[in-house]
Amino acid sequence: MKTEQIYLAPVTEDESKQGSTKDMRAMLGKYLYHWPLFLVIMALCVGLALWYAASQPPSYTIRAKVTIKDDTKTGDMKTALQEITISQSPKAMESEVQKLKTRALIGRVVHDLQLWSTYHVENPYGVEEVHTSSPVRFKLLDQKRPITEQNFNIYIESEDHYILTQPGGNEIRVPFNSTSTNAFGTWKLDTTAHLVDYIGKSLVVRLSSSEDATNAWIAKLNVALNKTAPIVDIDVDDTDPERGVMVINHVIKSYKMLDIEEKNKVTESTLRFIDDRLTDVTGELTSVEKDVEGYKSSQGLTDISSQSQVYLQSVQANDGELNKVNVQLNVIDGIERYINSAGSNGNAPATLGIEDPGLNNLVSQLATLNLERNKLLATTPEDNPLFAPLNSQIQSTKNAIKGNIRAIRSSLLATRKQLQGFNFKAESSIKNIPGQERQYLSIKRQQAIKENLYVYLLQKREEIGLQYASTLSDINTIESAYYEGPKSKKEVPLAIAIMCGFLLPVGLISFRETWKNKIHDVAELKPTEIPVLAELIQEEGDSAIVVLDRNTFALAEQFRALRSNLFHVYGKTQVSRVTLFTSSVSGEGKSFISNNLAISIAASGKRTVILELDLRRPQMSKYFKFDKENPGITDYLRGNATIDQIIQPSQVRSNLSIIAAGPIVDDPAELLESERLVELIRTLREHYDEILLDTPPLHLVTDAMILGRVSDLTVYMVRQGVTSKAEVQFIKQLKQEKMMPAMHLVFNGIHRNRTGYGYSYDYSYYNYSKSKSVSSRKLMKNLASRF
Repeated sequence: MKTEQIYLAPVTEDESKQGSTKDMRAMLGKYLYHWPLFLVIMALCVGLALWYAASQPPSYTIRAKVTIKDDTKTGDMKTALQEITISQSPKAMESEVQKLKTRALIGRVVHDLQLWSTYHVENPYGVEEVHTSSPVRFKLLDQKRPITEQNFNIYIESEDHYILTQPGGNEIRVPFNSTSTNAFGTWKLDTTAHLVDYIGKSLVVRLSSSEDATNAWIAKLNVALNKTAPIVDIDVDDTDPERGVMVINHVIKSYKMLDIEEKNKVTESTLRFIDDRLTDVTGELTSVEKDVEGYKSSQGLTDISSQSQVYLQSVQANDGELNKVNVQLNVIDGIERYINSAGSNGNAPATLGIEDPGLNNLVSQLATLNLERNKLLATTPEDNPLFAPLNSQIQSTKNAIKGNIRAIRSSLLATRKQLQGFNFKAESSIKNIPGQERQYLSIKRQQAIKENLYVYLLQKREEIGLQYASTLSDINTIESAYYEGPKSKKEVPLAIAIMCGFLLPVGLISFRETWKNKIHDVAELKPTEIPVLAELIQEEGDSAIVVLDRNTFALAEQFRALRSNLFHVYGKTQVSRVTLFTSSVSGEGKSFISNNLAISIAASGKRTVILELDLRRPQMSKYFKFDKENPGITDYLRGNATIDQIIQPSQVRSNLSIIAAGPIVDDPAELLESERLVELIRTLREHYDEILLDTPPLHLVTDAMILGRVSDLTVYMVRQGVTSKAEVQFIKQLKQEKMMPAMHLVFNGIHRNRTGYGYSYDYSYYNYSKSKSVSSRKLMKNLASRF
């Protein structure tokens, strides 16, 4: 047995008790009514997501791990070679990690591996990129100008030839490994071991600029520092895992080479300084030795007394210290000249013999900053804002070096003054030594000084040369690049598809309701502060008189409820009552409701008459069969007919009478204002219990407002999905200004399934077997109407 739930609205209702439950049920029912729309959009979104996931090549994550020596944690512990030469400033892990993603490093990798060229083949879902399995390799032999983005469409004809499609559409047959020339230079296509797998297939070779390729790989490369280890994790996502492994390994290799190159630049600067000093000292030593030889020959000296030997040893030891001070002052002067010179962006001078660790670190830092500035100058104009912080660091470092130099020079000058005073005292104590011997000792002392300095420089040169030959990188590879299984690309598209499958229909339904701007819920009528007599559902039927149609028994029961509510409003104070039916605009169901209610009231045994007062567009003939030639209201109002002549009995109910509109006139409002209408209503009150007035829409014409003076109560129609929300303010104004008597509302045309609106009422008691086929037809009709 079929059951269905309908809504029977009472006159008053405590909406606060079940408002939230009703709203939730209404919202759910509204969307469930459009389940085919949800199903279609969900299927479409999921299908597109699956197609997208299938069209995307699998993505692999390639990983590697390296460790970088953190010099900032070694403190003052230095190797011997670091103390005798210019050393780089200590490495900080954070700054070193960032070097792995610099444009200079990644650009070198892109150039070495020719990552600016990619290879693409067609697949059932579009175009797929291949690299390690590509049948050809693009090789640039001579570049005339920078490469811009362009494609080469080729068809692999055989193992020896391919067909190149030119921009104009012309095709040329070209042998593999043969040179070709175009705007950017000379190039050729070399074959690979995969060529035989692509014979008879098309291939697209795409070229892009090195800058674009570098930017793309910088964006793809991820570098993260694990500070607790410290270990640097490097990873990249790529559709070709072998290419990803090759790229990461080459990044690590290039970074090691870059680290060694930076160290070698500093070492080469020190070697050049020592070589220059050796050249000068060698010449000075040769000159002093010739002086010794000449003096001995001229003076005939063959031996030196033991006293002279003791003096010589003492003075030589003192002179050795004095010589070191002079060397350090010489180095200090060289550093100061370098700092004060206008073009001091070259290699910093060596700090040989300077034992102050602060000055050594500052000179090392200055050398590193100058190297970074020179690298940046190679790719960036000098007026670029990127030089501002670097130039500021260089200037602040120079200022710090100047301060250290002043302090060190002051200390060295004091030391030299003390040593010179000791020599003066020593020379004074040997006045008794013969002048020849004294002169000889002076020359010999100069020879010893030059010999010591020469030996010292030779020793340092060998040590630094050994460092240059055995320079090692501070970067060690813990795990070479490896890749894991492909990552699934279905989860995110499917999640987005499912979300869109729900949100798009909800958005479409909400947008449609907002765009139509129609009333859909009786709660939207609350601002009018007018009570609602009844809420009538929308029923599909073949007859306009639904209260007599067994297939629309649910709506018929609601009309009976409306009749009861109307009687309740009137009470027992009035014997004959005049009820006016109107609405805002046409199509809201005032004629339908007034005529069916008239039949329902007549069925209760009351003498009922209905007046068709919509003189502009009479509709009563759709509901009742009557003699159209019979006089109507317009005839009576013009004085052409009597009351008895215009009243016609209804063929539906014996105690229901009809007064039709009559002929259409040009001045309906003027006729309705006549006193004959008042006389008509007064006469009808004497013979009928219920008088129903079917009037025109109130917001379109003023006829209903004119008829309000002869009415006891106004039933105002509001239809779901038809009445505009703007009418709420109009209805409220009618009540506030008391333009219509005792206004009550009827909420008509409720689509229960479509809007999820209404209460439950089981009317299975009224179900008949003959209604089953009608219900099936109605179900199919409603299903089609959803779209």
